[in-house]
Amino acid sequence: MNERQISGKEVILKAARLLEIKLVSAVAGYPVTSIVDLFRNDDFWADNTFWMINEKVALETALGASIDGRRSFVLTKHVGMNVLCDPLVTSATHTIGAGLVIIAGDDPGAKASQNEQDSRYFGPLGEVPVFDPATPEKLFGSLTEAIELSEKASIPVIVRVTSRLLESFCESALLQPRGLVPPEFDRSVWDYTMKGKHQLFHSMTYPLMENYSQSQDCLCHINTTKTGIISSGYPTSLVEKIIEESNSDISHLALDMVYPLPIKKLKKFIDDHEYVLVAEETEDYLESHISVEDTIKGKSTGHMPHGKIETENILHALENIEKSHINKEVKLETIKERGPRSICDTCPYLPLYRVLGTIDKPIAGDMGCSILSTSAPLQAVDAGFALGSAISVACGFKGKGIAVIGDFGLAHTGLQGLINAKSNGFDLLVIILQNDVAAMTGGQDVADLTHVLEALHNDIEVVDFAEKIKESELQALLMEKMEKMGISIILAKGTCPKY
Repeated sequence: MNERQISGKEVILKAARLLEIKLVSAVAGYPVTSIVDLFRNDDFWADNTFWMINEKVALETALGASIDGRRSFVLTKHVGMNVLCDPLVTSATHTIGAGLVIIAGDDPGAKASQNEQDSRYFGPLGEVPVFDPATPEKLFGSLTEAIELSEKASIPVIVRVTSRLLESFCESALLQPRGLVPPEFDRSVWDYTMKGKHQLFHSMTYPLMENYSQSQDCLCHINTTKTGIISSGYPTSLVEKIIEESNSDISHLALDMVYPLPIKKLKKFIDDHEYVLVAEETEDYLESHISVEDTIKGKSTGHMPHGKIETENILHALENIEKSHINKEVKLETIKERGPRSICDTCPYLPLYRVLGTIDKPIAGDMGCSILSTSAPLQAVDAGFALGSAISVACGFKGKGIAVIGDFGLAHTGLQGLINAKSNGFDLLVIILQNDVAAMTGGQDVADLTHVLEALHNDIEVVDFAEKIKESELQALLMEKMEKMGISIILAKGTCPKY
């Protein structure tokens, strides 16, 4: 690698400097953790970058910075977008001040995530602009334009990234700043009712967003009238490589801004070609907006797979472009085929998981390490929906429910479930894995909520797993707690050997 080259994640760090970002708020998770680590290891950014307790808090803090005239970045993985959606949806009609960009890290292929979802959909849901850059150079341009548009339209802007984009490289010298002065927050929006604010948005803000999208300088090759490809995000790089290596006469329209969509450009490109293939990750976001003609091929026609896109997927689709539909046999990925990802052999909680696996009741787990105990041979946890969800899920079980939750999951959103369980009188056994780190995402520090728990509940028992507690003793303790009415809490103290 040339010394003048920098990676996609380093582009984000450089953009933050050149765009005079004052605050970075983040929640750890693949693929954004490594970006935040760069910020926290930087002399300047170490004091201006914060691991937040959850994504809602992260966005709300950035909104506060924006109102106070300070530009900000929010970094989250795709599932974190679900958590910050509440203030996001309000922000478009509330309006903001200084530029605010949400960098959403998607995980096509679900390499290290509990699901495979597409952050582009938060654009139309929240009525905020979305950029989906293909290369590190485009990423820098998108971040710059996102700040500019954020301040012109007075709304947050989403920039979507994936691991392959973050691990790509570009020439550092290509990245040049733009002189932008943050605007002040305009309180005149409070002259309107909530309905009036939405009317104002659609009469002024949304048209501004549409014009910005339509005026974008998209990558566009018109090489034929037969086959064209429309793409966004990293698949754009794959399409360009195919065209270059095969010396193909395929046309290509690559979108950097995907909400609002540049409808006029899309319509002209579609009208100019006999067939159009849509290459995108993860869902059929673009395709669903334009597939009103049989000439559009993509996921819905079987030409492209959902999830992660590879070069061979595009080539196969092009070979079958004249077919109206392809019946593709999908080979479902199994744990047996991929290989198990088990609890570490040195985990202090292994005795606990082994005991939980013998209990003939459903057990709610969380998105921390406990999710690794779902598979054989442990089969300890039966359900895991979201980070912080275990306690509320267990409230729905018959009798006294059992929840296993990490201390980070508790701090993230689990505490609300505990308060709700108390106020509604649920019978519950909550086992909190208190190792003081967010072990699944890189060992970030976790707030100690012991005093909060003590203020809420009386039945709290501390078990130190450093003392090599016997499984028979654990079994007896769990059975004892299950026989009691109300909420019982076991604080399972342990030290993660990785950190």
